[in-house]
Amino acid sequence: MNMLNRPIADTESGNVQGVLEDGIAAFRGVPYAASPVGDLRFAAPQPHPKWMELRDASRPGPSVPQSASRLEAVMGRRTPDWDEDGSLTLNIWTPQHADKASEARPRPVLIWFHGGGFSSGSGGWDWYDGRNLAAAGDIVVVTANYRIGPLGYLYLPELGVENLGTQDQGAVLDWVARNIAGFGGDPEQITVGGQSAGAFSSLYLAASPTTGPMVKRVIMQSAPFGLVAQDPDEAAEHARRFVDVLGLTGSLDVLGALRAVPAEQLLSAYGRLAGELSRPGDVAPPMYPVLGGPGMPAAWEQAVADGRFDGKQILAGTTKNEMTAFFGFDPRISALSDDQARAIVAGQVADGAERYDRIASHGAAPRDVLTELVTEIVFRDGTLAIADHQAAAGFDTYVYEFDYTPIDDPAHLGSTHCAELPFFFNTIDTYPDSPMLGRPTTATRELAAKFSRAAATFVATGRPADSDWRRYESGDPGDSGGSGGSSTVRHLI
Repeated sequence: MNMLNRPIADTESGNVQGVLEDGIAAFRGVPYAASPVGDLRFAAPQPHPKWMELRDASRPGPSVPQSASRLEAVMGRRTPDWDEDGSLTLNIWTPQHADKASEARPRPVLIWFHGGGFSSGSGGWDWYDGRNLAAAGDIVVVTANYRIGPLGYLYLPELGVENLGTQDQGAVLDWVARNIAGFGGDPEQITVGGQSAGAFSSLYLAASPTTGPMVKRVIMQSAPFGLVAQDPDEAAEHARRFVDVLGLTGSLDVLGALRAVPAEQLLSAYGRLAGELSRPGDVAPPMYPVLGGPGMPAAWEQAVADGRFDGKQILAGTTKNEMTAFFGFDPRISALSDDQARAIVAGQVADGAERYDRIASHGAAPRDVLTELVTEIVFRDGTLAIADHQAAAGFDTYVYEFDYTPIDDPAHLGSTHCAELPFFFNTIDTYPDSPMLGRPTTATRELAAKFSRAAATFVATGRPADSDWRRYESGDPGDSGGSGGSSTVRHLI
């Protein structure tokens, strides 16, 4: 990498010129695949054409097509910035040093995927700016876009349309492995991570026979492992209904017709389908990665049992009150009776009714019992099960629970889903109107610096930074979820 005020780096497609920000070289909007437009819409990611001139990489590329996030009331609003053309890009932050000997040493790399229920989000948003995280551990940070919603997870396998968003993520990992040395990164020291849908994806990328060998460490933030990869029959039915909503049923060339539909119309039809499928207590999107498709050869439980994560170091965690983000503003949840809430949980796990009765016996309202239990079922149980397996096998594993609650919390969100994101990236000021963060204090900023440093140091060394983090130990039967060493879970308050 050329060290200038406007740093230049080489990629397989051509040279890119970034910007220098507080000692960190930032390269934004770097293509890792061709634009998914025309005949490449609903196609597997293809290499980006080469360019001859120096390409400006000072600004992120557009988001992939999407509607507003269902969590805007929690995280804050975003101004729409999507464009299908030019959307498959990534962003790279890499430290610069005056010491040439230090600069010559390749740095560990974090590839981080955003969440958003496989329906929204962008790696280019300032929420996920990697500058502070890169500086905290002297690492290279990469964020990326991948196709979501119907453009990423429509399931028409007979037409070669399946798990396209997952294939995009695999293409990101491949691109980084081939190109990151030009940005000062070490392709032999890759951590793959993400939050929510991105965490779900990271686990499968680490387990895949194709991409897994490239991954040394894994970070999983609020991974919804209670949502197993989508069943192919269900995915096929949702695809059929989606095509029907678009009025394309019976078309002689369904794929050609889908490629001709304006993106706005695809998003509108997807929103209508989501409304038709919505049920109280069910947070699954209409379309998400399908089991057996590309990148998802087996359920995560089988992958863990088969040793697909053996040898990999893991940092994983959840927030204390995950489900308030989904249930706190849903009047259907507030209106549930005990019997109705109990039935929802009983339909999700075998011991759901028993677990419901245990918590309800303390006099909590049905909505609060449901919120606590679904937090466990969707997020915490799977996270602890994976941590238990890895720790019992002797692999370095670290687990946290994020407990921070804003001092002004009128919606009673507590430490809700996504609440740790401003702290992980140490980007507090990019969330000016976020209910989940509230009004930042000095203590808020100190926690952000501490958490970001812990995460970055894990990427660099396989161990979080400060002495308060202990390696996770499995097998504490007293834990509320039935597994996990509660004394070794790091609580971030």
